[in-house]
Amino acid sequence: MSSLNATPLNATVAKVTTRIAERSKERRALYEQRMTDQHRRGVHRAELACGNLAHGFAACSPAEKDTLKLMNSANLGIISAYNDMLSAHQPFETFPTTIREAARAMGSTAQFAGGVPAMCDGVTQGQPGMELSLFSRDVIAMATAVGLSHNMFDAALYLGVCDKIVPGLFIGAARFGHLPAMFVPAGPMPSGLPNKEKARVRQLFAEGKVGRAELLEAESESYHSPGTCTFYGTANSNQLMMEVMGLHLPGTSFVNPGTEMREALTRFATEQAIRNTQAGGEYRPFYKQIDERAIVNAVVGLLASGGSTNHTLHLIAMAAAAGITLTWDDFTELSTVTPSVMKVYPNGQADINHFQAAGGMSYLFRELLGAGLLHGDIPTVFGTDLTAYTQEPFLEDGKLVWREGPEKSLDEEVLRPVATPFAPTGGLTVMNGNLGRGVIKISAVSDEHRVLEAPVRIFDDQNQMKGAFEAGELDRDVIVVVRFQGPKANGMPELHKLTPYLGVLQDRGFKVALVTDGRMSGASGKVPAAIHISPEALDGGPLAKLRDGDVVALDANTGVLEAKVDPATWAERRLAHADLDHYHVGMGRELFGGFRHLAMRGEEGAGVFGGFEADDIALQDNQIRQEDA
Repeated sequence: MSSLNATPLNATVAKVTTRIAERSKERRALYEQRMTDQHRRGVHRAELACGNLAHGFAACSPAEKDTLKLMNSANLGIISAYNDMLSAHQPFETFPTTIREAARAMGSTAQFAGGVPAMCDGVTQGQPGMELSLFSRDVIAMATAVGLSHNMFDAALYLGVCDKIVPGLFIGAARFGHLPAMFVPAGPMPSGLPNKEKARVRQLFAEGKVGRAELLEAESESYHSPGTCTFYGTANSNQLMMEVMGLHLPGTSFVNPGTEMREALTRFATEQAIRNTQAGGEYRPFYKQIDERAIVNAVVGLLASGGSTNHTLHLIAMAAAAGITLTWDDFTELSTVTPSVMKVYPNGQADINHFQAAGGMSYLFRELLGAGLLHGDIPTVFGTDLTAYTQEPFLEDGKLVWREGPEKSLDEEVLRPVATPFAPTGGLTVMNGNLGRGVIKISAVSDEHRVLEAPVRIFDDQNQMKGAFEAGELDRDVIVVVRFQGPKANGMPELHKLTPYLGVLQDRGFKVALVTDGRMSGASGKVPAAIHISPEALDGGPLAKLRDGDVVALDANTGVLEAKVDPATWAERRLAHADLDHYHVGMGRELFGGFRHLAMRGEEGAGVFGGFEADDIALQDNQIRQEDA
């Protein structure tokens, strides 16, 4: 037993994990039963009628057809989010060819089972298309199910990187949990314009001090090639979490695309996926890998790294798909014992390539496992427990090998040991008060900006704020409230467009914060932002009771979000209404009316699928009550 394996699990991590397991007991048991039932049907190709099977391999080569007819080799299904619109996903164009070649070399086959939609939030930020962004997660999950529904596969490889794409793929994988799953990343683009300079130019543009040509030049130097954007937003948070859950190969998250190492890792992922099938002799289905321990690992990894607030929505929906009930309170309690050990923009000035060079995932694993903050005993796609993830990949004469990673950080301004963290907690807090519940990320917020009390200025549309800023109406201490931005109202878009304006106000010496039932970007930064307020304004949420000039107290340290209004007056106030018609038509938004109607609250993951097994259990309980009556 390694010394990391021998480290006792942190008491709070153990307590939260047990609580999640107890809370999820019924729905998790039903989920596992369903996955077991699917697995019992055997090799799925063997179930297909001859006509079905002929259709399934009609486009394959004669040799591949012969292999598929044998039924004793593995056939991999490839689900890819490739398109040319996302720099992070463009490298996936060539991955299916690599995967097919690697599978053939193993005496198996691989088929491109289906493509899923993938939109770039960088392109749609502040535009009408952003209102489709969050719902695209659930579309991706459904598209994954369509691709795998052909019932031809022994395992699946999921090719995705960015914001909603990986959570959507994960949800789809969970519903096909009887299949082994391998998540295959593409890696970050090489470093470009420093993040500090990019942020400076954005603020200068917001103030009208530089023109659009200068802004475009800065943005182009920052986002300049194939690969994931190099700041630590939702996309790179996805990659870290997949590795912490054991769904990536060790050390694969942040290897640049187009390199010999990236190609070798993709080939090895294919070979390992085949080994993980029943035909390969080491059956490792998704549903036996991902349980409450893996979900807790994902939360701890997110908190320790200062990851994206979007995952306070995504992880809840992802866990639900695997029969696990995760809550915001779990995030908060885990945050109290999880130190902040990474500083990558927007939490610092370094980018993800700098993190990789400083020690990367192998060092992060070593520190978190050594402190008892991760469940090291979870099964992984690598065929080991999580302690193998302190290793990192190398090429020796063209062959992929793993060696132990660094025992010390190479740059403690970017990556620190648990013993001397940047902060003692994970920097994520649940906000509570008479305005509802939300979350706030403070890992990039200075201590002096975390507590304020100020009058509110209310907007029902993010574009209204730009005009108020330019007119000088916000040059004061102010809490900006942007409401009617929840999933039922308009799909819960990110409001990252507001960041430069709020940053300018803060730099001018004013106390500033944002409160919204919408989202901020995964790059939430230096301005305190209480987001995902639930229930949303359209759903009877108390944000709709606020009036311009009301004083609101926000304390990010204690999690207080309170309108300082006389209780009697507050109780008598009617809910404000907003004209939302302009949100619902154009750019395809009319196609998502059903999604807006079905959307759950932010605290429930803001999805449209209901509670999966939880719904069935509620129906069963109701039926039992009716029978008893």
